[in-house]
Amino acid sequence: MTRARDLGIRIGTGAPGVVNAITDVDGVRVGHTTMVRGDGPLRVGDGPVRTGVTVVVPCEDVGRRMLFAGCHRLNGNGELTGLEWVRESGVLTSPIAITNTHSVGVVRDALVAAQVREMPPGDISWSLPVVGETWDGILNDINGMHVRSEDLWGALERASGGEVPEGSVGGGTGMICHQFKGGIGTASRVVDAARARSTVGVLVQANYGRRDRLTVAGVPVGREIPVEEVPAPDDDRRSPAGAGSIIVVVATDAPLLPHQCERLAQRAGLGIARVGGVGANTSGDLFIAFATGNADQPLPSQHDSSSPVTTVRMLPDGAITALFEAVVDATEEAIVNALLAAETMIGRDGITAHALPHERLLECMRAYGRS
Repeated sequence: MTRARDLGIRIGTGAPGVVNAITDVDGVRVGHTTMVRGDGPLRVGDGPVRTGVTVVVPCEDVGRRMLFAGCHRLNGNGELTGLEWVRESGVLTSPIAITNTHSVGVVRDALVAAQVREMPPGDISWSLPVVGETWDGILNDINGMHVRSEDLWGALERASGGEVPEGSVGGGTGMICHQFKGGIGTASRVVDAARARSTVGVLVQANYGRRDRLTVAGVPVGREIPVEEVPAPDDDRRSPAGAGSIIVVVATDAPLLPHQCERLAQRAGLGIARVGGVGANTSGDLFIAFATGNADQPLPSQHDSSSPVTTVRMLPDGAITALFEAVVDATEEAIVNALLAAETMIGRDGITAHALPHERLLECMRAYGRS
């Protein structure tokens, strides 16, 4: 798995965490289920299958911890379930899953079932899990509904800290980014704010963008490697070229309140813009940010009016700009990592999504004095 820093590409000025991933935020785990089956012509219900599911587990005992969260929409032609309750309550009460557009329902239900299994006997608490999507129908039999509950459960069981597989894995298996093969990417930054060290991690499912807009660390790579050189995988039956979506998950161990998490989520759009995203009309650009800085506190009951007052910590707003910069840089690098880790994939009807060629990328970077 090749990443930006393996090729000497540095994005922004901040320092990454130990593994340069969302899992650098202590307690965060990531798991994937990757589904690649069949070749040849599309036969709805049979394949070819190029899809999967990715899950981000924010902390142990999620749903019972004070896990503040906020969200943002750049363009809304997409889905990220559970956001109304995040906006209303300011807390995240479930893992976050990402899959393809037509599998949101089954993954959402599977997350509910997984949380129900963890409830004490007789508990009738409800669950409003967060599940996002991007459309993988160019390569995948998306109408075949191949993702099942057990695929989400398997991703949960495999969720772990440390290095995160990237590229054509999990929910990113069939995704396309700037008309190259795309998918899952992640990055992190360690910052000093309010005389304390904090980590910001980002994970993206990148499935958006035209080739000519692709920019890497300020270099117009998409113009230098046009579709005439490396063909685009666009299906003639679908337009416009390069349309698609991106889901961004931001995590931090800083003690943030919900409105501050929302402010972090907004900054993901700036990182996308630096790579060449514009929030196109048909794009679903949906972002969620959560903070584990108060997760040592139990989440008060929503039903018990006698619950005591809870004391929480807050990073002063005057110190939050460093976290904003970390989100922007880590989002940009996570998208580039998704592009670099993804390998060429042949999907339904022989449609091919070519990988971003590493040597040509380095030629472009050197030509612009960036490597």
